[in-house]
Amino acid sequence: MAKKKKKTAEEVDVVLIGAGIMSATLGTLINELHPRASIAIFERLDEVAAESSDAWNNAGTGHSALCELNYTPQRADGSVAIGKAIKIAEAFELSKEFWSYLVVHGIIDRPEHFIRSVPHMSFVFGDENVAFLRKRYETMREHHLFHGMSYTEDHNVLRDWIPLIMEGRKPDERLAATRIDIGTDVNFGALTRSLFLHLTQKEGVKLRLANEVRDIERADDGRWKITVKNLTTDKKKTVVAKFVFIGAGGGSLLLLEKSGIPEADGFGGFPVSGQWLKCTNPDVISKHHAKVYGKAAVGSPPMSVPHLDTRVIDGKTALLFGPYAGFSTKFLKNGSWLDLPASIKLSNIRPMLAAGMDNIPLTKYLINQVRQSPDDRLAALKAYVPTARKEDWELEIAGQRVQVIKKDKEHGGILEFGTEVVSSADGSISALLGASPGASTSVSIMVDLLARCFPERAKTAQYLSKLREMMPSFSHSIADDAQLCRETRERSAAILKLERTLESV
Repeated sequence: MAKKKKKTAEEVDVVLIGAGIMSATLGTLINELHPRASIAIFERLDEVAAESSDAWNNAGTGHSALCELNYTPQRADGSVAIGKAIKIAEAFELSKEFWSYLVVHGIIDRPEHFIRSVPHMSFVFGDENVAFLRKRYETMREHHLFHGMSYTEDHNVLRDWIPLIMEGRKPDERLAATRIDIGTDVNFGALTRSLFLHLTQKEGVKLRLANEVRDIERADDGRWKITVKNLTTDKKKTVVAKFVFIGAGGGSLLLLEKSGIPEADGFGGFPVSGQWLKCTNPDVISKHHAKVYGKAAVGSPPMSVPHLDTRVIDGKTALLFGPYAGFSTKFLKNGSWLDLPASIKLSNIRPMLAAGMDNIPLTKYLINQVRQSPDDRLAALKAYVPTARKEDWELEIAGQRVQVIKKDKEHGGILEFGTEVVSSADGSISALLGASPGASTSVSIMVDLLARCFPERAKTAQYLSKLREMMPSFSHSIADDAQLCRETRERSAAILKLERTLESV
C-alpha cells in the first residue's frame, strides 16, 4: 500500500493579515518596490474593507490636523502645542503624493471615487473655548502647513460658512470657528478595494477571503508558520512566510500575542465602539458642506470628538453626526464577545489594570454613552444643529476601535489614543495597533515600517529612488520647506482633482 504523501506548506515571501487600508497600502508599496515578491493576503470576512476601512465605519476625514482640536492641546501656560498637528499634516501630504502616483500610473483610475474636497472647520461655543480656538488659530497660521486658515466670531460669516449649524441660534451666543478649504473627505473603503483589485491582478499575489488566521509560530529556520482556516470549507492549511504583517484592525492584538515575540509583552487593548446619527432628509443634507469638529467632553476619548460631517460615499452626499461612544468586549465589529478576556495575559495584566485605574472617568463616560436614549443623542446633536428633528436622523453603527495599552515605568500602564507599530527584533513580523489617524497616515506608517523591518534594503539607491518616484517629497520635510509644501500640494491637488487656490497652498 502506497504511503500517503505528506502535505507541504505553501511558501511565500510575505503574508498580510487583514484586508483593510493598511494591508492594501503595504501590499501595494511592496509590489512597487519588489515586483517579484510573492504575497498572500488573508481576510476572515468574505469581502475586503468591511471593518474599520468601510466608509460607514469611520469619519472619512482626511486627517491632516486642520480641524481636529485634540491634536493641538493647550499647555498649562495657555499656549497651544502644534507639534503633533504638524507631524500629522505632513504625513497626510505623503499619502496624497502616493495616491497621486497610483492615479498617474493607472493603478487607480478615478480619484473622485475615493477623495473629494470638503472644507475642514473647528467650531466652539463659550468664552473659554472661544479663547482657546483664537489662540490655536494665531499659533497655527504662522506655519505654512496651515496657510489659508480663516477665523471668525462673526455670526454673519458663520451663517455663510455653516448655515445649518447657525439656524435657530441666539444672536448673543458666543461662538467661533476656523475654516480651511484644502480639507478632504476620503472613502477609505473605495480606496482599499481599488488597491486590492490592482494587486490581485499581479503575478504572485493571492487574496484569500473567508480565511481566518488561527495561529502564528516561529519555524525552526526563522520563518513564520501561519495556520489558516478556510471558513467556507472548514479546512486548515499552513503557509510559511519570511515576513508577516498583522493589519487586522482590532484583531491585531490577539494575533500578535500568538506570535510569542517578546516585543509584544505588556501590550493590551481597550475596545471602544461607536455609533453615528445619519441624516435621511435631503433638504437638511444640502444645507451643510463641511467637516465641523468640536471639543471632546471631559473624560471622553479623542475618537469621540463630536463632529458634523459631509460625506461623499459612492458618489452620493451624506451627512453624519457623532460618533457616540460605547463599550463592547469585541475587538472587531464582526468579532467575538470573548475578544477582550482572551487578550488578557500574564504579560499585560498589570498594564491593563493600571491603565484602567487611571481612566475611571473614561469608563464612566462610556457607561453613560451606552445608556443614552434616542432623546439623549438628539440633545447632543442639537448642540450643533439646534433645529434638528428626530425624524430626520437614524442610527448607524460605526466601526470598533481598540485603543492601545502599553507598559509605563511610572504608571504601570497607560492608555494611548494613536497608532503603535510593534515589530520583532529581526524585523520578520510586525503589527499595527491602535486607531486614528491611522488610515490617513497609512503611507508614512508603512514606509517607516519597511525601513524598520528591512533596514539594509531600505538604504539601497534603487529602493530610495523608487520611493522618490512615488513620493517626490520623500526624505525631505515639507514642514521645514514652504516652497516644497506649496509645490507638493499643487501637484497632488491637480492629479487628485481637488480644489486649490493660491491662498490655500
